[in-house]
Amino acid sequence: MSRRDKRPGRNAGIALVLAAVSCGMIVAAFAAVPLYRLFCQVTGYGGTTQVAEEAPAEIGERTFVVRFDANVNLQLPWMFRPEQQAVKVRVGEPALIYYFAKNRANYVTTGQATFNVTPAKAGLYFNKVACFCFNSQTLQPGQQVDMGVSFFIDPAIVDDPNLDDVHTITLSYTFFADPDAKPSENSDAGTRQPNGAAAR
Repeated sequence: MSRRDKRPGRNAGIALVLAAVSCGMIVAAFAAVPLYRLFCQVTGYGGTTQVAEEAPAEIGERTFVVRFDANVNLQLPWMFRPEQQAVKVRVGEPALIYYFAKNRANYVTTGQATFNVTPAKAGLYFNKVACFCFNSQTLQPGQQVDMGVSFFIDPAIVDDPNLDDVHTITLSYTFFADPDAKPSENSDAGTRQPNGAAAR
């Protein structure tokens, strides 16, 4: 067999390798977002908070002031604000605070909240037990709700010298219009309340 006869087989092999590499890059691109999110949750990177099933049994002596911040993307016609500006909590102490939201539009809207804490290095120790940010929130035209956040600060924070200079933590939320919400999903919104929200 001549060299010319071998070329088509070799070219086909190269094409298969390139196709496999391309597929691998596409899969990696789709996996990058959830992997990055998992990394942030595990490390607290960028002020990402943690999730816990319950507060610890012991409450420590060190105290923190936790402040609350609220923002809304312009594409979502909501009024959104914390119902208290700040609370003082001891490490390990469970706390429950509320945010107020109102749909100012004359149509059903659905929002999803993003969140973080500052300073970012406190994210590893800020634990949420329940939060309206875990799910998207659907509001009827003009509907008002109180949305709860249950949290605690991990007592392990006192053992981290990198956090010795932190006395105030700010919990910040920004609501965006939920791009995955469909009209059919909102049709029964009048008969159910958003998760973690109490209707007014």
